[in-house]
Amino acid sequence: MSHRDHYEVLGVVRTATQEEIKAAFRKQAAIHHPDRNPDDPKAAARFKELNAAYQVLGDPQRRAMYDRFGHRAEEPGSPFASSGPFAGGVVDFSEIAFDGILGDLLGVFGVGRGDRGDLKRELEISFEEAAFGATKTMRYDRVVSCGDCGGSGSALGATPDTCSACNGRGRVRFQQGIIPIAVERVCQRCKGRGTIVTHACSTCRGSGLVASQNTIEVTIAPGVEHGATRVVSGAGNRPRADRPAGDLELEIHIAAHPFFRRVGDDIVCSVPITFTQAALGAEVSVPTLDGKGKLRVPAGTQPGATLRLKSKGMPKRAGIGRGDQRIEIIVEVPTSLTDRQRELLEQLARELGEEVSPQHKTFMDKLRELFG
Repeated sequence: MSHRDHYEVLGVVRTATQEEIKAAFRKQAAIHHPDRNPDDPKAAARFKELNAAYQVLGDPQRRAMYDRFGHRAEEPGSPFASSGPFAGGVVDFSEIAFDGILGDLLGVFGVGRGDRGDLKRELEISFEEAAFGATKTMRYDRVVSCGDCGGSGSALGATPDTCSACNGRGRVRFQQGIIPIAVERVCQRCKGRGTIVTHACSTCRGSGLVASQNTIEVTIAPGVEHGATRVVSGAGNRPRADRPAGDLELEIHIAAHPFFRRVGDDIVCSVPITFTQAALGAEVSVPTLDGKGKLRVPAGTQPGATLRLKSKGMPKRAGIGRGDQRIEIIVEVPTSLTDRQRELLEQLARELGEEVSPQHKTFMDKLRELFG
């Protein structure tokens, strides 16, 4: 039976380094994994071929024999085959940093990725803090090593026993049926520690870990957006006493503002003015991020018009200057009129005629065209 060259299967040259072979296997396995190709009946065969190639080329001794004898070194009866007395093929999948689809690949071999201790928390800041930046103090709970036992899990003066399941190695080997090689995984009895706690620490009850409140200071950059994330390295949970703590991911939440909302680098607010201010023009006070500001309203400003205050918005994400403040004009119509006020408005309407409402005139012209 003919076999494809292992180097060809993995897509590497014969002079490839072990790291290049490992990287090629990871890339190809992610593409051809059966779970990634549920509608392709040939995916399982390709994946099995990839595994067979990697078991040989990923082991320096087996690779050397393959380079010398080719597939004959792997044929049944060969002393260098997987069933021979000089077989290699012990694969430690923990050496390969699988992510995504390859994380599921570990599950195929019964090897779990485990909790890395990463935490995710929300950090709420004000609109002004998002605009100008701030330093926030945050308190949260995390898992840390037990201080009473130093993370060993044993009571003071006690010594843990060597795990009998793995003989203190922290890893065990097992045979996987679909691939005729030995595969290593973390010992389930001691969870990879190699020791078993016989006299547990009263504080952590043998786990070597306790919950503790942590306090950190977080610097918020000016112009940060809602939903932006910050990662604080090593500020997460410690998954095991003998492993480093994970990371803390902070998701920024910006509280709503009574006046402003953000659109890109600009901020928008609505400002009410009177009918006479809109008709005659005026200077009105408006809120800005820098305090009270002045806005010149041109005569004849229409309801819904948008005016701008330059460089009164958010710091630009490019890092130079600020956006603008857009001001949406709301014209307030009086709801309670005295007889004198009504008479004056009616007199003004007769004096101005249709010219007082150009938008209304345009609408009526279009209406007459539509209905004849």
